[in-house]
This record gives sequence, C-alpha cells and structure tokens, in this order.
Amino acid sequence: MNTDNRLMKIKENSIVYANFIPNFGLIEFRPLYLEKDITIIHDWVNREYAQYWGMQGKKMEEVKQEYEKITKHSDVFIGLVNGNISFLLERYNPKYDSISNYYSVKEYDCGIHIIVAPTTKPIHQFTWHIFSSILKFIFNDLRIQRVVVEPDIRNKKMFNICHRVGFVDDKMIELPHKTALLAFCTREQFVKAIDTFNLKQTKMLYHNQIEFPEQAVQHINSEVWEKANKLLVKKAICEFSHELLLHPKVEKKQDNWNKYCLTTDDNQIKYSFKAKLLALNHLTIDSNSIIKERNGVEIEIDAIHFISEFKENIGISEELFPSYIEEIISTLYGSAYKLGKEFLTAKELVKADFQTIEQSMTEGHPGFVANNGRIGFNSMDYKAFTPETGNPFQILWLAGHIDRTIYAGTKELEYKTLLSHELDNDTIEKFNDIIKKQGKNPEEYYFIPIHPWQWFNKLANVFSPEIAKGKLICVGYSPDLYQAQQSIRTLFNISNPKKFYTKTSLSILNMGFMRGLPVYYLGTAPEMAEWLNKLLGKDKYLQDVNFEMLGEIASISYINPYFEDYGKHNPYNKMIASLWRESPVSFLQKEEQLMTMAALLHVDNDGKALLPEIIKASSLEIDLWLKEYFKVYLSPLLHCFYQYDLVFMPHGENIILGFKNHIPIRSFMKDITEEAVILNPEVEIPENIIRIYAEVPEKVKLLSIFIDVFDGFFRFMSSILVEHVNYNENLFWELVAECIHDYQETQPHLAGKFEQYDLFETQFELSCLNRLQINNNKTMIDLDDPVALLQFKGKLQNPIAPYKKVTV
Repeated sequence: MNTDNRLMKIKENSIVYANFIPNFGLIEFRPLYLEKDITIIHDWVNREYAQYWGMQGKKMEEVKQEYEKITKHSDVFIGLVNGNISFLLERYNPKYDSISNYYSVKEYDCGIHIIVAPTTKPIHQFTWHIFSSILKFIFNDLRIQRVVVEPDIRNKKMFNICHRVGFVDDKMIELPHKTALLAFCTREQFVKAIDTFNLKQTKMLYHNQIEFPEQAVQHINSEVWEKANKLLVKKAICEFSHELLLHPKVEKKQDNWNKYCLTTDDNQIKYSFKAKLLALNHLTIDSNSIIKERNGVEIEIDAIHFISEFKENIGISEELFPSYIEEIISTLYGSAYKLGKEFLTAKELVKADFQTIEQSMTEGHPGFVANNGRIGFNSMDYKAFTPETGNPFQILWLAGHIDRTIYAGTKELEYKTLLSHELDNDTIEKFNDIIKKQGKNPEEYYFIPIHPWQWFNKLANVFSPEIAKGKLICVGYSPDLYQAQQSIRTLFNISNPKKFYTKTSLSILNMGFMRGLPVYYLGTAPEMAEWLNKLLGKDKYLQDVNFEMLGEIASISYINPYFEDYGKHNPYNKMIASLWRESPVSFLQKEEQLMTMAALLHVDNDGKALLPEIIKASSLEIDLWLKEYFKVYLSPLLHCFYQYDLVFMPHGENIILGFKNHIPIRSFMKDITEEAVILNPEVEIPENIIRIYAEVPEKVKLLSIFIDVFDGFFRFMSSILVEHVNYNENLFWELVAECIHDYQETQPHLAGKFEQYDLFETQFELSCLNRLQINNNKTMIDLDDPVALLQFKGKLQNPIAPYKKVTV
C-alpha cells in the first residue's frame, strides 16, 4: 500500500465508487486485482494507441512485475462501464513521486495516470464520461483540491480530453523517460467544465424551457403519475392513521401482514391494503396491495381525491383546503420527476459521493404528507434550483448600504475576513467597480449573497425603491457553483467544499413556512454559535462520541424601512438575508465520507432500501452497526439534554453523518440558529441570545427525544429494517434502550435527572406534524413560543419501556 494515508485501504474486487450518467449508464471503480486483471492490462499496454504508456513489447510477467512495483506507492483501480472493464486508473500522492522534483507539491494535490480500453465501436462521449467520472472519484475525497497529470507532449488526444475536463497546461518538463507537459485541474476548474458540458448538452435550461414549453411536463406520464399517487396515498394512510385522523380496520388477519380497509363516511369508497402494524402505531404498508373501490368496482387511485374523500376526518378548513391541495399536487409533480429520473440504485448509492447522495433523496420529510410544496417555483425554477435535479448554479450578490445592512460574525470572522474566505480578489474588485460606476463608495456597502430566484421573483420588484435610491445595488454573480441541499435554500459550494454553506432567504411556501430569514435570529446567530461552542466544545463525552455542531458563524441582513414597522416575523422583513454555516468538510479525518442522515430512510425507485446496503457494505452485523450508529447520533442528544438542558431539531436532514468503511463514526448537527433551545431558566445565558431559552411545560421537555428522535426518525428506520431485511423490531428498540443505559452508566452524577425525565416511561404524548400543517399551512410554529401551536392527540406506547432496568 502507498505511503499516503489519504488513499483508501480497500478490499480487492469491491466497488469503491460509482457514478451513474443518464442515457449512458453506470461507471464503477474497483481495486486492481493483479492476478485476474493482468491479461487484459498486458493486452492494452501493447496496443499501438498505448505507445505513450511505455510498456510496449513487454511480456506479461514483465508488466505484472511493473504493476507490483506501482501498487507499492499508488492505488490502482479498474474502471467498469456498464459492467465491462473499460479503463485503468493509477492514483498517487505527488509528494512521494519523482514528479515532486519538477513543481512545488501542495498537501491537497493528487496525481493520476489513465489508460482507456481499445474500442472497435465508437460510443458518443465515451471518453468524456470516463474522464469526468475519474475526476469525480478523485474529488470525492473532499480534502483533495488539485489533480496533476504529465502526459507525453506527443499525446494530443490525452491533452484534448484533459482540457475538456478542466486541466490547464503549466510547463514542459524533461522526465527520464519522456518529455512531458505538466497540467493541473483544480476542483473549481473541474466543476466549471462539468457545468459547461451540461449547459451545452441541455442548450441552456431556461432557453430550452422557453423554446420548448412541453419540457415543463416531460416527466409527467400516466405510468409514473399512477405510481406517485399510490405512494402518496400509502404515506397519507400511514401518517394520518398514526396521528389518529384516520382509523383503518383489520379486515382479515394474515400472520403479521393483515388486510386492512378504510371506508369513507358514505360507505361508497373503500381502500384495502396489506400492512403490518409496528410500534408507535406505525403501519408498514405494501404499496402494491392498495386497491380503491367504489361500490365494489375497482377504480383509479388518486391522491388528490383521497384528501377530498377524507377531508372531514382530516379536519382541513374550507379556507385552507385549496392551498393544501396545491401543495399535494406540487408534491406529486416532484415525485413524478424523481420516479422518472435515472438515479443510482440503493446498492450503487452506497459508493457515491456526498452531493450525489444529497441529490438522490426522493422522499423529503418522512412525516409530512405534503412535503414538497415549493409554492412560488415555476417549472423552470424546479429544474434549475431543486436538490433532486442536481443542477449547479451561481449565486447572486447585492451591495447593501451600511445604513440598511447588518453584518454579524464571530470574533474571528469580521466582515473583511469572511469576504476574503468566500470571494476571490478579482471578484471583489469587479463588484467594487460596479458600485463605483454608480457614483458610490464601496467602503459604504456590504456584499450580500442571495438566491437567484429571490432576485428575479421578489427583490428586483419589491425592493425597487431601495434600488432607485442607490441603497441596494446588484453587483452580479460570483464564480463559484453551488448545489441546493435537501433544505432547498441551503447551498453547498461544490467549487470549494471547504467554503461555508450559504443559507439564503427564499420566499416560497414550503412545508408550513414562508422560507425567509429574520434578522432577529440572524443578527445573534454568530454569538449563539460561539456560546454553544464554549458550552459544549470541551465536553469530553461529546468528544468521545465525535459530535460536532456546524456553527452558523456569520450572517447579513438588509432592513427595508418600508416594512420595518410591521414586525420581525413579517415575510417582507425576511426577504434579504443570508447565513454562513461551517462545512463538515473542514472536520473530515482520513478515509471518512459524508452522508445526510436522511439517506438512512431512502428507498430507490425499484423499492430497494439504502440502509441495508450500507450495513452490508460495512461487513458488520446489523446489531453491531446499529450500536455504532446510536452511539454517534442518540448518545450526544441525550447528553445535551441531561447535562445542559439543551435540545435541537435532530431530524434526518439536520444531521450529517461521517462514515469510515460504511460505519458511522461521527455526527454533525446543523440548523441551530432557529431550532436550538435551552429548557432550564437557571442556565446563565448572555442577554443578546436569551431567545435560545424557551419556557416549556415539564411534561413536554422529554418530547424532544420521544417525538423528534423515536417517533420522527427511529419509527421509519425500524420499519425499513423490518420490511426489507425482516429484522426483529423488538431487537431494534432493545438496542435503543441499551444505548441509553450505556450512556446513563457513564454519567452517574445525572441519576436524579434520569429519574425526573424518564425515557423508559410507559407512554408519551403524540405530537402531530400533519395536524400542525393542516391547522395552518403558512405558519405552523410560533418561533417565539415553540410549544404554543403544537398539536397533541392521544398517547403512544413507549417501545423501550419493557427494557427499563429495575433497581433492587
């Protein structure tokens, strides 16, 4: 194995990375298995086209000996295209290679050598897809920022493809065996090359949409629409039954999978389906078994009709019903796109990179039925800015006058420091020139990143008085490319992953909120980040379980005087604001990969779940894998609650997991500014961030674990394991209990609080998310009083209650 600890230790013959390309196929990487692969490699290197590889005329044993030497200091991979061996990749650390004698090697550099299989039948874009997949694979290690190649100067074909994927020529060098030309490709250059290729392929997204309006609905067809409706009805039955809005009855008992029926009040419409009732009143439903009948005749399943048929049971007011239906339709529209898109399968996704996984999630929030409303986006916006489309885009920047604009940062991150981190000098200079051309002084302005949609659909119009006065100036796009995350207004910098996330105001209605950002919260976010880091940063237990918070370390907001008097929660006072959050890439250790925790609930378009595939790839038994997962996810939440009276909103999209060999080894908590809450009035909190304290009834405090973790995530996770690998549900909850006991044993000084807030009590209140949304789909929660609007209905049996330890 090579001396670079960055390069992965891998099992022979296992797929280490996969990249799926629509209308082309699957490109996979596996380690070289010399005994098996030497025959084909020997054939390649002796072909005329491989003259620059330097092995022509060598016997098989000689080639084998050469690769035995190469694998001592390099990782060598075989590339497969749709299962066929198609290329070879050598990946090495230039620091330990003779190339280091010819240029100044950086810690973030990686060198590569590539040979592609001979072909008798040209395939369109074949070489492009191979080379771009290789660069994606290399940059999948988020710490690598630059790739170096040194082809023979006569190898014009190699240079042509290298230039296409983003390499820039540097200088000619005389190596012992050839005259070569050094070329480098940074992550940013590669991302731009990919974006240029995609734009050429699609002939510019917006232009296409305008020229060919039918593209707005090209993903809508009867087959996917039928499937989307059936899946949404399945979810509606499950979640509305869970919240006691609907009451399916067992019609026929069939072992654990019973036949259920659900009938409208007039008895004309009947839904029947097979399901298994699990803990927490969760129905695991076989979607293929759902049948709808009217007066005994089977008819088409329609999710919109389903909501109408049970409107009175669900309890939606006449006033809110149309807008809720619009969110249901929008959710179906998005679901149809996801069902029709060629995503990686669950098995392939295990080997994918962080952002490929992020854009491959198809479900959205597991609890909300209407969970992809995005009211305000048109069909072009959907294709351009949603996470599932995976389209990279540039963000716009405005310049806001200092008498209107509020910047806040941590002590280490004053405005100019932040700016130098996020923008290069050329861009800053270009922005300043635009301000000067308007006769203004750049020193009197702050730069504000905004979502392109926000500018074209809201700000250019609503803020036109401020623009006319020169208080607000549009200075243009910055060069970096971003990808929307599952939370849609949080953007990941794919050009420079170590740069901060940018979270922007996006005035669309989605899942119960108009997605603005209030200065009331943003202005104190950095101070809160510092205070929380001081509170938790040196906690040994949290360090032991590798828990990190992604600090929201800077923010900027623009105050419009026309709307200022209408309150901090008025949507117009949340339209221009952005937040910078730390990237988890900065915390990565060697050989670690990142994945949104939402991925643990992912089921692909073939009905295969990702979680069992991740566990299988780890080579751990399910029990052992779950123990590791509970340790890095549940344990830190318990400690924050019991030790610090601190709770978060730890749903799947708010947690990023770090994996090593497909085993979870760390967790990152994000979205803290609006959702972290201190429950104890005796905790000493700085006056500026006193809003972090919430007065909550005693009986509600523990619901942060019961509802947000047990009911909000584990309910779905255990269901996947039961359905897809026939895992013992009771064992799942027993392992949850074991994790809690293990934690409690490490903190004997908290015994009184463990008794006061007993996680093993027999029942807990059911807090209903869909009831919240149905009650008011525009403002579900009062941010000043997070408990005031909660919808409680009945109690749930606590699945870990049987595992409480009895002290004698």
